[in-house]
Amino acid sequence: MSVPAGTATTLNCETIRADFPALHQDVNGHPLVYLDNAATTQKPQAVIDAVRSFYEHDCSNVHRGVHALSQRATVAFESSRTSIKNFLGARDSREIVFTRSTTEAINLVAHSFVGPRLNPGDEVLITEMEHHSNIVPWQLLCDEKGASLRIVPMTDDAELILEEFEKMISERTRIVSVVHVSNALGTVNPVEEIIRLAHDKGVPVMVDGAQAVPHMKVDVEALDCDFYAFSSHKVYGPTGIGVLFGKRERLLKMKPYQGGGDMILSVSFERTTFNEPPHRFEAGTPNIEGAIGLAKALEYIDDLGIDAIQAHEQSLLEHATQAILEVPGVRLIGAPQHRAGALSFVMEDIHPHDIGTILDQEGVAVRAGHHCAQPVMQHFNLSATVRASFGLYNRVDEIDALVKGLHSVREVFG
Repeated sequence: MSVPAGTATTLNCETIRADFPALHQDVNGHPLVYLDNAATTQKPQAVIDAVRSFYEHDCSNVHRGVHALSQRATVAFESSRTSIKNFLGARDSREIVFTRSTTEAINLVAHSFVGPRLNPGDEVLITEMEHHSNIVPWQLLCDEKGASLRIVPMTDDAELILEEFEKMISERTRIVSVVHVSNALGTVNPVEEIIRLAHDKGVPVMVDGAQAVPHMKVDVEALDCDFYAFSSHKVYGPTGIGVLFGKRERLLKMKPYQGGGDMILSVSFERTTFNEPPHRFEAGTPNIEGAIGLAKALEYIDDLGIDAIQAHEQSLLEHATQAILEVPGVRLIGAPQHRAGALSFVMEDIHPHDIGTILDQEGVAVRAGHHCAQPVMQHFNLSATVRASFGLYNRVDEIDALVKGLHSVREVFG
């Protein structure tokens, strides 16, 4: 997506790269070129230090503890929730639920919000470009409830057909669940329009934002989505923790997803009284250090400026799009009007896994496979693609190294 003139400053890539220890290594005798950011991002020293500091100084369980370490840990943990609320533009920190991942957040919504409202003959509406995490939970739920899973089609340019989407929303639709940015294609979907069309017919919307949050400003209040999910490890934070934003009025009506400690007010053998959201959905000891590390990662992004990051990554995408197409036999998959973060491509008569293996020998890390988006592959009659995905620390010369590697692939295969 384009960035208005004058809203972004240029990133100092060398200064930024100095913050990421993992980038400074050789792989197979070559400097690492890390272009697999859609799978997971590298971590800045500030995030590593925040996690380490928790273990060195404040390691304790959160909530209910009266001693100093527990109180410090609780303050840090809940302050992280507030930081995430501010980053997403939410109204209330109680709208921020910690999960293990985007995947768990979608499952939580499926089971606790949609499940009790889904009856035989009802419908769940998703799109053709979803990650498996936004397909399988809905399949399982629809199979259990006797409901139907309906799929909004996309064009060969890798854009959703909004006219079809509007036609498919009906009085039977109980939720729309849509990816903000496709992990396999980089397509930026018009979620604002999708949410408006769904809400016009009284249908709530869940947005999978795992690939959007690292690359663009996300304001859940402006979007007016009912639920929004993302994963820490995609946005320069620790693995094993994710976030579900849910409108307060939605969360209050949802039953617990899991039972255990910290999601209760009182327990007896006769009955249990559940805590209010978000704690109602956070059974057991949480990933405390993960939440602290995620908040530090978002602070790092804020310090750089999301507009500057977006402008930098768009310039990388433009350069990569032109340069990759100069390699004989390369074909880009999809041509969406708005793309973020990633390019997917194939080379004539060469399997993507072979391409990825040869690139690795030159120190270039890309992803080769179906990217947990097999229906996308089926649309384009492919088994796999090569995906190069970019982050705030990538440089133009790294794209040139990728292109040089692709020429090497062509030479090997003739």
